[in-house]
Amino acid sequence: MAYTYDELKGKTVAELREIAKDVDNEAVKGYSQLNKEHLLAALCKALKVDTHGHHKAKVNIDKLNLKSKIKELKKVRDEAIAAKDHTKLERIRRQIHNVKHELRKVFG
Repeated sequence: MAYTYDELKGKTVAELREIAKDVDNEAVKGYSQLNKEHLLAALCKALKVDTHGHHKAKVNIDKLNLKSKIKELKKVRDEAIAAKDHTKLERIRRQIHNVKHELRKVFG
């Protein structure tokens, strides 16, 4: 049976050892002594499963729009600093953080 990395990662150590028992490969030799992390890596190597999880980017994300939103928020942030409005400043900084986080999550 062909497995994906996520399927293998979701299994318990006992289930992984059952799978390793049926695999005839040097990578899983001594499978009964391996912990889950090492057993998972060995099984992926033996079964030729890609260990890099591929994320799916959101379809309708516009990078330029997000960057322009950050610039606008920074202007509002500067105004809040000048006015010494700490509650507004904290809220704006959190919004900037969230937009930057969204950019990094989607575009790496």
